[in-house]
Amino acid sequence: MIAKLLVSVGIVFYAVVVPVFEVNGSHVFNSAWEPHARLHEVWQLFTNTAIGLYSVWLVWGRSNLKLASLLTLFVTGGFLLAYWLRDGYGGSMVLSDGTEKLIMGMNMGLFAYALAIILAGVAIMIDQRQRSA
Repeated sequence: MIAKLLVSVGIVFYAVVVPVFEVNGSHVFNSAWEPHARLHEVWQLFTNTAIGLYSVWLVWGRSNLKLASLLTLFVTGGFLLAYWLRDGYGGSMVLSDGTEKLIMGMNMGLFAYALAIILAGVAIMIDQRQRSA
């Protein structure tokens, strides 16, 4: 049960929390963003939420923590790659009002998504041990 909860936390980050934070004037309804960029933002939000719903079904309906964790790695790892490569393409986590959302001095997205990957890894280890016992 604990392994399922750990994987679920990461899924909630990318499938629920991020859309809640981004469907507002700083992202989806940001008039400073090109319409094409806003379309890609909404596409990404719908895609990640759909992957999250599928992952929840995998965890709780099929007890397939490995695939759900792999999907979490793909979604959150994609963000981490974009974050680390941001200087190369002119990306930034600073919002249009000049602020950056931080947790303990670390960018909130970086913190949450790194945590999601760690939790998924711990969940897989717990699940492996339980299946071996």
